[in-house]
Amino acid sequence: MLKRRIHFLFVFILIACIYVVFFTGCSQMVKGAAILIYGIIILISIYSLMLENRSAQHTLMWMYVMLLFPVVGYFFYLFSGQLYLKGYLYKSKRTRDRDEWVRLMRKEESRDLSFLIENQQCFAQYAKNASLTPITTSSRAKILKNGDETFSEIKKKLREAKKFIHMEYYIFRSDRLGKEIIDILIEKAQQGVEVLFMFDAAGSLKFTVKDLKKMQDAGIKAVPFSPLKYGFFNQKFNFRNHRKIVIIDGEIGFVGGLNVGVEYLGEDEKVGFWRDTHMMLTGEAVYTLHNVFLLDWEYVSGEKVLEDHRAVKKEYDDDEVDGAIQVVASGPDTQQGIMSDFYYTMMSCATKSIWIATPYFVPDEAIRTALRVAATKGIEVRIMVPEINDSYLTQYASRSYFSELLRNGAEIYSYKKGFLHQKVIIVDGNIASIGTANMDMRSFHLNFEVNVFLFGTSSIRDLVAQYEEDMEESEKLSPVQYYKRGFWERSKESFARLFSGAL
Repeated sequence: MLKRRIHFLFVFILIACIYVVFFTGCSQMVKGAAILIYGIIILISIYSLMLENRSAQHTLMWMYVMLLFPVVGYFFYLFSGQLYLKGYLYKSKRTRDRDEWVRLMRKEESRDLSFLIENQQCFAQYAKNASLTPITTSSRAKILKNGDETFSEIKKKLREAKKFIHMEYYIFRSDRLGKEIIDILIEKAQQGVEVLFMFDAAGSLKFTVKDLKKMQDAGIKAVPFSPLKYGFFNQKFNFRNHRKIVIIDGEIGFVGGLNVGVEYLGEDEKVGFWRDTHMMLTGEAVYTLHNVFLLDWEYVSGEKVLEDHRAVKKEYDDDEVDGAIQVVASGPDTQQGIMSDFYYTMMSCATKSIWIATPYFVPDEAIRTALRVAATKGIEVRIMVPEINDSYLTQYASRSYFSELLRNGAEIYSYKKGFLHQKVIIVDGNIASIGTANMDMRSFHLNFEVNVFLFGTSSIRDLVAQYEEDMEESEKLSPVQYYKRGFWERSKESFARLFSGAL
């Protein structure tokens, strides 16, 4: 708290210094003193930044930002870069969540994973040690393609709920789709079904107060994650809950890339067709996904619900084992950068192919190295991104990384049918990841995310088939054409790349 107050004091002093120098008739001595004070504050901030021992790339980037953009640069650093590494704001949640996961895992029996083949064993060896969540062989995963299929399934299962519905979304809009789901939740609440509903305050700006009150009046417990009115001066507004989780009766779980809004059904004319991937889980993996929700709910609501709402663990016979599944949460409440480490390890265990589909391709150095080395070894590396992105900086920052990958033999595909929003990685056709985490610094270091990792499940075949279908709607980037792009395009890419560490 003291450190945050000092930083905000510095902001006001910097603004005062700029005002004195450019907008007053003070003497040269007074203006000189203001410039000196300004310089001292910037030097103190830079020294403090150096002591954080970040990568040289990130340290230099923020130094340049603070030096080249008076006041604005410092303000941008304060809210976009100053806390992303150490996560001071969520230390209590991180500590408590870890203690709960350790306690829960003590009750878990170790699973026999000897049936996994070599590349799957390579990844599983890391995954079971790196995360506190179990790798389960008593689960099923059903792949849901796009909004129509996903929301039809979700609404069907919501209507069948008997005990409780627990729901968590980054974006929830009060449009046609949102109101349909609200009506179902109200109907179930009136039937005596417990409904807990959590939404991100920044992502769900178009979720109206009227609809929120309507839900609460019907007996639904609905709470925002990090309300903006409390988040500005404590900097929490920069850390968003990007998770999309639905748990029904502890037996069924939904997770993936789709938020709640008509654009995710492809009904927004400005956006057009929306390509996404979601998943329905049953079995023990639901237990893990549910605990991710419960820990988030306890944090935002203050209620103690973890012991009262245990997910039902549906067991399967050994002869029904369909690969293995692991649910992994990441964010300021977990080990720093764990999702990036999972992605890197998946790629490092590849022997034949690495297929990636992501809307935001701004990889860190480790992932770039893994992809570059894999392509050089002759492993098939395919990266699919949307032709047009919803973020100018991200679109051009992504393109700035194409050159080094193309030189080493990677294939880049531009999806042209609409907006590609799915977050999917497939390795060797038998390991996969689906979830909420993009391949960018915000997902790796700032957002609360959750992914599902699949080891040899039959559902991976659906992912492979869908990826191949998406390739038919994509254009392969020609290295020759890419290298012939104009000076202006190169300039935009280079400029956007300067900010890739903050995207």
